[in-house]
Amino acid sequence: MDKTERVQYWISLSQYDLDTAKAMLKTERYLYVGFMCHQVIEKVLKGYYVNNFDETNPFTHNLTYLAERCKINDILSDSQKELIDTLEPLNVQARYPKQTEKIFRSMSYERCVMLIKDREELYEWIKKMLLS
Repeated sequence: MDKTERVQYWISLSQYDLDTAKAMLKTERYLYVGFMCHQVIEKVLKGYYVNNFDETNPFTHNLTYLAERCKINDILSDSQKELIDTLEPLNVQARYPKQTEKIFRSMSYERCVMLIKDREELYEWIKKMLLS
């Protein structure tokens, strides 16, 4: 795969995950809304990394680390950094049973709607920088 194909791969996966997050919201699977929101940002950051550094993306799920490696952490707004901090634990906690109950209680329809909205804005911002 050339660089353009690898970038498109990550964008396509992130869009698929965005659609999945919305589908999970409709079916009231709130735990997975958070998980998919994390995945959207993770994958678009990996696409950004591949595009800007023409290397294999870092093998991590840590959004803050990815933003730092992409060299965009310093230009993220405070609200974007806060969103990343909110999304960060949703990746791991959604996967492990001991954490599932805790995070499940913290998720609601309203919180998931806001996560999707905020994540969509961050996703579009990163994608715009990636494609410019």
